[in-house]
Amino acid sequence: MLDSRRNMTLACALSALAGYLDGIGYLHLGGLFVSFMSGNSTRLGVDLTEANWFAAAQTIGIIVTFVFGAAAGSLIALGRGGRRQTWLLLTESLLLIGAALAYAFGWPTVAVGAIVFAMGLENAVFEVGGGSSLGLTYVTGALVKAGQLLGAALTGGARWAWLPNLVLWGSLVLGSTVGALAYLRLNLSAVWFAAGAAVLLTAIVAVRDK
Repeated sequence: MLDSRRNMTLACALSALAGYLDGIGYLHLGGLFVSFMSGNSTRLGVDLTEANWFAAAQTIGIIVTFVFGAAAGSLIALGRGGRRQTWLLLTESLLLIGAALAYAFGWPTVAVGAIVFAMGLENAVFEVGGGSSLGLTYVTGALVKAGQLLGAALTGGARWAWLPNLVLWGSLVLGSTVGALAYLRLNLSAVWFAAGAAVLLTAIVAVRDK
């Protein structure tokens, strides 16, 4: 899925967007993530061990919301008709605009829920038949793939095949850095920049989507 310049550019842009929102979410939620559910799952186990029921319930709520977002994204991606990437990105844009508006009206919990749902949905942008997709809001798989392809390169395989996965990882890290900086200055109002970026990506993809 990273074998063309168009796919690579879009994947990195969306991964950076996810990192931006995860940086915001991590600071706002005090150590929970809006897109990295492996980290939240570990946190859930710790909270259950410590009998921290309120924190555990919050984490479960985030995980369930993310799963429903992923399911919604899959329904769009696997539905009939074309322009699926455009519809997915448009839906994500509307969710992020809704999140920014919710915070502006004093509903931060609703804002976080909309962000988490959008992050689950985003992972369907490169979904193909059978549910296989490129993870955009988490990069453990990308790092594993980079390592595997690096090992292959050292034994005579394609020399630079590992690089796109490493760039995808770097995009998320860069996005999270910018998101954290934005949150420290603007709190959840920083989501407006993410919403604007999502709208821009939607417009770009709409021109090329079929």
